[in-house]
Formats: sequence, structure tokens, C-alpha cells
Amino acid sequence: MRTVDLRSDTVTLPSPDMLKAITEAEVGDDVFSDDPSVNLLEEKAAEIMGKESAVFVASGTMGNLVSVLSHCQRGSEIILGDKSHIFRSEGGGASALGGISYSTVLNNEDGTLDPDDVRSAIRDYSTRLSRLHSAKTSLVALENTHNSCGGAPLTSSYTELIADIAHENGLPLHIDGARIFNASVSLETPVADLVRSADSISFCLSKGLGCPVGSVVCGSKSFIEEAREWRKMVGGGMRQAGFLAAAGIIALDSMVDRLAEDHSNARQLASGLSNIPEISIDPDKVHTNLVFFDVERSDNAEIASKLEDMGIKGGSPGNRWRFVTHYGITPDDINYTLECVDKIFSGQ
Repeated sequence: MRTVDLRSDTVTLPSPDMLKAITEAEVGDDVFSDDPSVNLLEEKAAEIMGKESAVFVASGTMGNLVSVLSHCQRGSEIILGDKSHIFRSEGGGASALGGISYSTVLNNEDGTLDPDDVRSAIRDYSTRLSRLHSAKTSLVALENTHNSCGGAPLTSSYTELIADIAHENGLPLHIDGARIFNASVSLETPVADLVRSADSISFCLSKGLGCPVGSVVCGSKSFIEEAREWRKMVGGGMRQAGFLAAAGIIALDSMVDRLAEDHSNARQLASGLSNIPEISIDPDKVHTNLVFFDVERSDNAEIASKLEDMGIKGGSPGNRWRFVTHYGITPDDINYTLECVDKIFSGQ
């Protein structure tokens, strides 16, 4: 049976070039910094992001975790969006493992945080009374693209505005850039420009770029050295990781520009869904590869089950649904998906 898996861009399979690179990779022990493929990936990632250094990690969650742990001290807090992935979807790791609290600011529909809200959330730690009562603000974090806000890309000018607020108060800015290359392609802006004002950036190789495993954290040499220590402490010291890093090198070399195809497929999908009764979606708000829509019915779990019987994965038991386009999804797959959705919703 035909399968169209729209659950996430994490379900991709490696490209033929990636598989070839994996089997031919030159490897060593990465904990000893002896793996040439990992070293090359890190050098390439740092250069692309315009940062001094980089470290290869197992996942986006690990990348964000070691970044927050490197920036913050136990008992301090991080300012971030109330819909951010770090806050909502990473198991409270910074709190559980680092003793770091979350100070949430309301995310706007486009993934931004109101600059005045960010300013207000920064603790005044200049007096003895404030030091007695308040956790010290140690970090501001943004997410680009913003998953829960429909894959919205944040512009370089907006990021610089928030960075200025953070830096004026002596705080670093971290970007959860799991899908930062999607933002770069959507905005037609070099990725280095999008993160120039950030002190650290983590990005995923295993989402839109199609790798089987891995993320990369970039920043200053001193920051990355500390992040590397935290990586080891949380169990992320990998040995012959070059087999995975080799796929990452291919991704950075050849999988970025093709993200435009995913965005085009997402717009095609959103446009088609907007014509189906009982589905609510504004195609003009779909900018990258994440397609969120509302299903105005009470039998969502049954609908999702019927779709899966037809080979379409990605339904939801609730009213808010998400379909994600990615490497391996074709325009024909989108047409088939729309046909299946239309049949079910029309009762055929």
C-alpha cells in the first residue's frame, strides 16, 4: 500500500549520497577529537553559521540542553516563549538536570516575542533585595523556525532586536534553530545573517536536511568547549560518530537548497486543504514545511484512523492537526493526500 508519512520531517530516510558517505566514512574516536569526519562536519557547520566553533550532538534536545547548561548557572532562569520547544517538548531537562527555571513570555502568532515583554521579564538583580528573592536571569532564547507557531521564520532584523535587548542587560541569546535552514530558504537570507547576533545556535541535521541522526551546536570557542564537557556529562560522548557525521556533511553540501521543494509542497497542501469543508487553514500563513490546520469535527480520531488505512500518516485525535512535508514527499504524494482527505470528509 502507498504510504505518505506526514507526521514529521524526522521520518526521512538518508539519500543515496548519504548512504554512500556513511559506508565510506573515515572515522576515529570523537571523545578524543580523533574522528576526521566529525571534525570536518563541525568545521563546516561553524563556518556556515559564522561562528568560531561547533560540536556535534545526538539530537536537537541535547543541543539545546547543553547550550542552556553552558550559559546558565544552577538557580538561574531562562527567558523563552510559552510555546517554545525548549519549554514544551524537551522534558524540562534544563530544570531537572541543571536546576534552571523557565520564565515564559507569550509567543505571538508569528513566533516572535514582544520586545517589551522580554525587557520586563529580565530580572533587576542590582539590589540586595532582588538577589534575595529572585532567580537571576541568565539567558534569552528564540526558536527559528517556530514549530508550534506554524513553522514561522524569524527575520534577522527581529533577532537582532531581541539580541540587543539581551546584550544590553549582559545576557547571551541562544537560538533553537532546529529548522533554521528552512527559515533561511523561506526568507532568502543567508543562515549566517539569521544567527549573526546570537551567542549560540543549535540546528538539526535529522529534520529537513534528511540525516538519520544528529544536531550541531555553534558558538564561540570557549562556549563550545564548555558545551562539549556538558555533552559528555549527559551521555552524549560518541565514539566512531563519523559514520553519522558523514551524512551531515552531505546534508550541508546538498540538502539545503532543496528545502524550497518542501515549502512548495506545503503551500500546495495548504491550498488544497483550504478547499475542503470543515477544515480551517489560511494558506498565506504557511511559509515553510509545517502545515497546521483545524478540523471542525468531533470524530478526529476516527478520521485519522481512516487516513492511516489509506496510507496517510499524520492525523490527530484533537482538532489541531499538523502535516509536515520533507525529503521523500513529492507533489504527487500531496495530490494523493488531498484526494484521500477529500474522500473521507465528503463521506465517500
